[in-house]
Amino acid sequence: MTTRITSRRWRVDVFVDEHQDERTTHAEARLHTNDKTHLVGRGAAHRSPHDSEIAEIGDELAVARALSDLAHKLLHAAASDIEAITHERIHLHG
Repeated sequence: MTTRITSRRWRVDVFVDEHQDERTTHAEARLHTNDKTHLVGRGAAHRSPHDSEIAEIGDELAVARALSDLAHKLLHAAASDIEAITHERIHLHG
């Protein structure tokens, strides 16, 4: 018996912008798939005036929030696809 394996490649591009005058970092995570699913997650981090100026921390927080937002949108897209096929209301847990 031969097992057939099918592979697909999805890519997530992450863009980070730091706005020093506003003390904010914005991140955007863009999912690219082989079909029509192209989702974008967004996240931000805000630095308190009392915090040290360490850009990496703001980047980490903003990117984590963007990826989390993207994950929630992907779960929602999957739930919508399942509902369209089954004609039943579902709730997926992340």
